[in-house]
Formats: sequence, structure tokens, C-alpha cells
Amino acid sequence: MSGAVRWLVAGAGFTGAVVAERIARTLDQRVLIVDRRDHLGGNAYDFTDADGNVIHKYGPHIFHTGSDRIWEYLSQFTEWRPYVHRTMVAIGDQLVTLPFNLDSLQRVFPGPAADKISAALVADHGSGTRVTIGKLLESPTPAIAEFARFLHENVYLNYVRKQWDLEPEELSPSVLARLPVSISHDDRYFQSRHQAMPVDGYAALFERMLAHPKIEVALGTEFADARASHPSARIVYTGPIDAYFDHRHGELPYRSVRFDLSFAAAERAQPVGTISYPGADGYTRITDLSHITGQTSRSVLVKEFPEAYARGRNEPFYPVPTPQSAAMLKPYVEAAGKLRGKVWFAGRLGDYAYYNMDQACGRAMALVDKELAGAA
Repeated sequence: MSGAVRWLVAGAGFTGAVVAERIARTLDQRVLIVDRRDHLGGNAYDFTDADGNVIHKYGPHIFHTGSDRIWEYLSQFTEWRPYVHRTMVAIGDQLVTLPFNLDSLQRVFPGPAADKISAALVADHGSGTRVTIGKLLESPTPAIAEFARFLHENVYLNYVRKQWDLEPEELSPSVLARLPVSISHDDRYFQSRHQAMPVDGYAALFERMLAHPKIEVALGTEFADARASHPSARIVYTGPIDAYFDHRHGELPYRSVRFDLSFAAAERAQPVGTISYPGADGYTRITDLSHITGQTSRSVLVKEFPEAYARGRNEPFYPVPTPQSAAMLKPYVEAAGKLRGKVWFAGRLGDYAYYNMDQACGRAMALVDKELAGAA
């Protein structure tokens, strides 16, 4: 590859990889993408181990999107295997559908009580809708409010405490909005129009995406070293925004997750892809990857243990959405704004925002279209 590196992209997850591909293809400029880890794909990275087990190294990643543009863009780099994710939650000794729906009601409540709650939900919110637990807790209808309190205490409260090490009221309302109640018999976890898994896995998708003659990939490489080698390059930074500024305004809070793997000879060790365990000690959920990957020889079970993030010890997976963290973020956003034209921040960690994979992809596409193209 000849010519100077015009762009340096830090991070080879969805945001960084899409930015690099779009710069190379649409702007026809040379780009270097670096990642301190030894693989592409960020947290979506998957691989096949020595025994033939398909592993999602950083927990289950299920692709879904309502955007035709994002779907068509990614379809350039992969074929798809249709997959609709379904999940359940353990309440006492029962497994019931999650998000909680009208069938879940019949499983947990005695018949007349379930019928009364179902009728009230349909009357107040309409059939086929999805309503947040927060909104249901505020309902003036006694049957709905009582039902919401049951869900809050038996499903959401302990889950939120384990996932975030905070009480629900300490978090942004957006957190509980991700855990709706479905007023229908629809047992799909996601409602997106496009739901599928890449046939050859995410790692292969990223390899194809970055196989452009104007893209250079450097894995196992620190951003600071790459920046020192290419001081004139414009930068797209997808790592933690506070790390870029050497934490000068304090460390932003993140949550991490530890993944414990086990194996079962059965093709399907669980009835659905993921089962949540609000009452369990330490872990939040178990995913049977055989549902997600299509592997037929055996099941790979992934148990998730949320934990505090500590720099240098584990990975920062989730920004912590609280009013306090929003206040801490402001000086970093202001500092980032002063660098625009030379450095752009994007992605879950760069924007300090909870993005799904398709949202990260869309953010990257919009960034190139609306900002980087004008700066090229």
C-alpha cells in the first residue's frame, strides 16, 4: 500500500470497521485501523475452538435491525442464516417467556387473575403494543399496578441490581425501557424486521469488510503508538472517551462482564437461546449458543457474571447510564468538540451510549456521510 495514511481509526469493532470501510470505499483514502486486541470484531468477535465449538468470546451477539440500509450494507460482506431470538426467565420453579407477554401471564397467575390483567392491559394500552415496566408501575388501574409490582420485584429488581450494582431508581429510565411487557402472544425477543446471524460468523464478516486495498489493519497495537507513527492523520476514536483524554476529568463508570463457558452433549441444552435468572447468586443469564450459531454437535453454554470495571483488569462493556455519569461526561464532550476536524469520537465507548450492533453500524455510516466526507 502506497501513500500516507490519511485516517487513523482506533478500534476494530462495528463502529470502527464500518468507518474504515466507508472511508476507503467512498472517500478513496488510505486508512489504518488499529486495535489493542489480537482480533477483529470488537466484542462481536467469534471463533471455532480446537474441538469444533463455535464460541462468542464476549457473550452472545444476536443481529437484528429495522433498517433496510444497514441490512443491505452488511449483506455485502456476509450471507445470513435466519434466526429469531427467544428468551425466558426463571420465576420460582417456572420458566416463562421474556419479554413478559400474555402467555407469561397465564403461566404465572391463576386463570381469572391472568384474564383480568390481560383485559386491563389491552383496554389501557392496546393489543400488540409493548409497554415499559416503568409506565405500568405508574398505572392508575389497580390490576395493572399490582401486576407491575410483581414483575418489578420478581423479574427486574434483582436483575438490575446484579447487572448495574445500582437500584433501578438510580438509573436512567432508558434502562427499564429495554425491558418491556408485550401485550400480545408474540414470543420474539426482538421486533426488528431483519433478524439473522452471519453464516460464517462475525469474524469472517469483519475480514471481508476490511479487505480493501486502501485499508491497513494493525492488531495488537496501541492507539498511542499508531498516533505517534502517523501524526498528521485524522482520527476516529471508538475507545472510552475518558481514556483518550487520560481521564483528566475523572474516570467514567463502566460495567464489565465475566463469561463462564460449559459444554453439553445435547444439540439444544436449553429450550430457548437465553434464560435469565433474577434470583440466582451472581449471574444474570445463561445462553445456549447452539441456538444462535446453528451448531448441531453440542451446546456451548455461556453464563454471565456482571462485575465492576477496573482499568487493565477487564473490558468496559457498558457505560453506566445515571444522572451522575451524564454530568461527568459533559467536560469530555466539550473537550471532544474542540478537536472536531482532527478527531471524532463514536461508538458505544466513544459516545458513552448504549448502542446495539446495528445502531453502532448506523452511527458509523452517518458519521462518514455527514462529517468525515466534508473534512476529507
